[in-house]
Amino acid sequence: MTAEASGTADTPPTAQDAPHRQDGPRAPRPRMPLWAAALTVFPLALLAASFWIGRLVRPGGDDWCFLPVLRDEGVFGMIGKFYLHDNGRIANALMVALYGAGGVAGHQWYATVSGLLILVAVWALVPAALRGAGRTAPRGVPLLVASMTVVVFFFATPNTYKTFYWPASSVSHTVAPALAAAAVIPLLRARSRRGGIFALCVAAVTGLFIGTLSEGTSIVAGVLLCTALLLSLRSRPGPARSRTRLWCGVALAALVAGMIILYTSPGSRVRRDRFGTGATSVVDTGSLADALRTYGDILGVVLTTWTYLGALAVGVLLGLLLRGGGPAADGPPRSGPLLPALAGVAAFLVSGYLCTLVTLPAFAHSMLTYGTRTWNDYLFVYVLLLAGLGALLGNALRAHGRGTAAATGTAAALCAGVCVGLAVPLTGLATDMGVRARHWDRQDRLLREEVAKGAEVLPYVPASVGQMRDPFGNHGRSVWPAPCTARYYHLKRITYATRPVPGPTR
Repeated sequence: MTAEASGTADTPPTAQDAPHRQDGPRAPRPRMPLWAAALTVFPLALLAASFWIGRLVRPGGDDWCFLPVLRDEGVFGMIGKFYLHDNGRIANALMVALYGAGGVAGHQWYATVSGLLILVAVWALVPAALRGAGRTAPRGVPLLVASMTVVVFFFATPNTYKTFYWPASSVSHTVAPALAAAAVIPLLRARSRRGGIFALCVAAVTGLFIGTLSEGTSIVAGVLLCTALLLSLRSRPGPARSRTRLWCGVALAALVAGMIILYTSPGSRVRRDRFGTGATSVVDTGSLADALRTYGDILGVVLTTWTYLGALAVGVLLGLLLRGGGPAADGPPRSGPLLPALAGVAAFLVSGYLCTLVTLPAFAHSMLTYGTRTWNDYLFVYVLLLAGLGALLGNALRAHGRGTAAATGTAAALCAGVCVGLAVPLTGLATDMGVRARHWDRQDRLLREEVAKGAEVLPYVPASVGQMRDPFGNHGRSVWPAPCTARYYHLKRITYATRPVPGPTR
């Protein structure tokens, strides 16, 4: 939600604009090189395989509690549960109701639908950003960049299941940052007064929605919006700069309004009481130091994960293929690309630390294991930042005129290697998901048959995947969410078992 506006001013062109106008039709963009088209097959094939694996998803964790509420009380019941009792995230409740309405099938289709939407959003974002910078790329290259970046975002994380396949986590920490990024597209493409008004409306709606959807993404978006406002001070004056500032102001105001609604909700108060956190406890010296140490550990994991280099490599390829496409919206910043690049790095580091500070109380002893899903709020920015830095590097190599062939070959090989490297653990995850799906289906059928016979208490054998919490996990010591599972099957309670035992207990 933090890019400079692109396009001409809303006012009619003047004589000063004449040198920048092109007479006649715009020259067609060059075709995509054959090697780039072949390379695009790698990330697209990995995405297609991941969509097919989505059929193995079964409800687990929080899903056990969401589904019976949605079934018995409907959408308003789900909103009431979130707003009054859980965490105050109204938009989150709407998203859960959207996929939860389909039951098990909704969970199975979720990865495909959300993955395609995020891919399309990034695919549209790339040419819009290039157009705003006065650059263009051959046809098809934006798809290569988009598919490669989303593949890295989905599958390079420590826990792909929670990032991509578990809907309850994905709506808050995977879809939310992508939705925020997509809100920038109308601003980048605005070419008229009507387009500018539409971009402002999108900023207001999206800001309010994100503010009531995810605290982490709200923090990241807020930091990036402030960064964009500061960078606009270094841009050349013009109507587009004023439009960008207005857009950022509207988005920031809407975001803050949404966060206030969330923070003042009864559900948010219940959540803070549960973890013993408040406005003062989060910012005390001990909490700040603990968050800094934990964030250092997180960065250690992220920066040593080699598959993230795929985003940098595809950015280099983009930079090597860039061509001039006309003047930028406001012209380049007076300091050149260095200041925006450094500001982007700083924004990522600051937003990541703030997210860690806010989420650490809920994952005090498990931020590097169970809480890895919360990293995605700022890892999406990290992946886009790597691609952007790679584009700057590739553009510099192209301008230098030497070593471009070697750089192209190295970057392309790295992209292909990353896709292969990500496919290996995804295959293992698919095997684990298949085992759980078969177990889940057998047990689901058995429980429903026994309930139809009048059973009120039945044994339950836990089966987890991707560090998900299932009833009686940790060898029966972790009971939650057993009460929710019992409600899902219309039982009074379920009991821990290591193998299903047929026969009702009344």
